Amino acid sequence: MKTIAVIFGSRSAEHDISIVTALSAIIKPLEATKKYKIEAVYIAKDGSWYWDEKLKDIKLYQSGAIDEFMRKAPKVQLQFDNGLTLVKSSQFAGRKAYKKIDVVFPATHGTHGEDGELMGLLEMANVPYVGCDVPSSAVAMDKVLSKLQTQAYGIVSPKMKFFTKSEYSENVEGWLKAIKTDLKMPLFVKPARLGSSIGITRVENEKELVNAIEVALHYDEKALVEEAVANLIEVTVPIIGNDELIPASVEQPLPKDDGVFDFETKYMNQGKGGKKMSGGKAGAQGYSKIPADISKDLYDKSLETALGVYKAVGCQGIARIDLLIDSKAKKVYFNEINPLPGSLYNHNWRASGWSNVDLVTRLVDLAEERWNAKQKLTTTFSTNFLKQF
Repeated sequence: MKTIAVIFGSRSAEHDISIVTALSAIIKPLEATKKYKIEAVYIAKDGSWYWDEKLKDIKLYQSGAIDEFMRKAPKVQLQFDNGLTLVKSSQFAGRKAYKKIDVVFPATHGTHGEDGELMGLLEMANVPYVGCDVPSSAVAMDKVLSKLQTQAYGIVSPKMKFFTKSEYSENVEGWLKAIKTDLKMPLFVKPARLGSSIGITRVENEKELVNAIEVALHYDEKALVEEAVANLIEVTVPIIGNDELIPASVEQPLPKDDGVFDFETKYMNQGKGGKKMSGGKAGAQGYSKIPADISKDLYDKSLETALGVYKAVGCQGIARIDLLIDSKAKKVYFNEINPLPGSLYNHNWRASGWSNVDLVTRLVDLAEERWNAKQKLTTTFSTNFLKQF
């Protein structure tokens, strides 16, 4: 029986979302297969690692008992020795518990995880892991880099400006003038490398713009300002696969009346702030329409664009591609990539005929398939260089 480590939490603004994804969308269906031994690995908000069966219980986090658990529990060490092994002190003095890991299933949303940092550690350990690799994770989580990358492949995204915190602070007036000159209101201001719509603001005037930039740069060192798409229909397309790609249904999330998908709408209100459409389903973003209520032409364009984005960025395993449609101009714009969709977007996969068990087992298979292929590559090179010294 193979051992799978599900890693979640981390020093991220999406820490709590990560816990729900790990416990409900990954650990439960993996255990339901009875094919794997599942180890829960929790990264606390201070970056400490813990490994314990108790970490599979959502009540531990809901009650606040996790703080008491961490005060008493031994922290985990990682051993890289022809793979990845979890190591922690046992209840008996001088003894340690060891667990060799066969596959890692990351569930770390946002920074210090989904952005490629965790994947880099797993690459160094040479252990199979689910999802996008280091380069695609880093590009996908950076809204600026992903747009620049996909534009090189002819994929259209909204007109934008971007800058670092230091660039903006050194020339505030210059940046505000450039934005007003080159972009048309209304605008969206976003942290470049944050998910779950945290720190994103829609602005209608310069005063709101200044405040929104301050918010974005509070969460990230880089901010993105882009034009809003007129006559907006927002859709999203989950995709699974390494080389052979399978898209789920094109989904139409339903925003609040102001048209903004913020954190509250996605995760707290479960769609109560938005309008419920006939046939809507309660998903990660509240109510949504599956499939999207758009023409066949726009539906096909959305699939084509999403698959093009996935390939252009080099995504593997799973990702979700978010798109913006101008319903009058019949134009599809690329918005952003989520390389680790919340709860794996399993509500959409279920609507497309995939059970939660089907989804997670296929993702494990894809992780091992990619790892096996990489083992055939030559990563060292013999030379006489050192003999010169």
